[in-house]
Amino acid sequence: MRKYLYVINIGIQSNLTYRFNYLARTLFSFIPLFAMVSLWRTVYAGGGQEHSGYDQAQIIFYYLLVAVVDVLTAVNEDDWQIAADIREGNISQFLLKPVDYLTYRLCLFVSGRLAYVAMAALPLALFIFCFRSNVAPPASTEAMLAFLISLVLTALLQFFTSYAMAMLAFWLLEISTFIFILFAFEYLASGHLFPLDMLPPTLQHILAFTPFPYQMYFPVSIYLGRMTGPALAGGLLIQLAWVAAAYLLARFMWHRGIKKYAAFGG
Repeated sequence: MRKYLYVINIGIQSNLTYRFNYLARTLFSFIPLFAMVSLWRTVYAGGGQEHSGYDQAQIIFYYLLVAVVDVLTAVNEDDWQIAADIREGNISQFLLKPVDYLTYRLCLFVSGRLAYVAMAALPLALFIFCFRSNVAPPASTEAMLAFLISLVLTALLQFFTSYAMAMLAFWLLEISTFIFILFAFEYLASGHLFPLDMLPPTLQHILAFTPFPYQMYFPVSIYLGRMTGPALAGGLLIQLAWVAAAYLLARFMWHRGIKKYAAFGG
């Protein structure tokens, strides 16, 4: 494990080189967040105390939690970098050394998240402070513990899904279209844009059979106390199953892709 801890250390140093980019990205990400908060304030000002079980403070806090979960778990260009490694032949060095490429990329993902959190923590905390009247503690100690577990599973699910998508670079020269399609589905079906329990019950039921709700909506719902008892336990098991499925798919595509891989020159 020492070599992978070294990778995390080097990854943190490398990512901190781009700390201004992280800071700028965080600040600009507040623009759509502020727009959504302003939109919902207008909706509630137009009449009605609740929409789909959310009052104004709860819906604003929902989007604040989405911002926090996104900072902690989002994949940041890892899929593009993996695809570039395959396309440019950089993975050849990992085939000749006792280094597992998936574990190596996971370490870089962790280091990237740590560096990003270090730079985004202050502006995000200031933004949350501005809306502190809407902030609420976790529903219970059990909910907080389940939220932290789900947060780790969410990060792993996003990483393994992006890794598996990047493996298409073994067969295709350009995979940007597929990455953008996946991002669009994740943004719409994971709860980034709005809470999924605002959708019609039939559509909610269909989405429950996909991994997308477990990439954002599920951990946020746990913190808010909207997932309790058997629904909470069952949801964590389903999320764990999706993580295992994404991991196995990533491994499968690597082993199939490496059989087609060829590199030439020194």
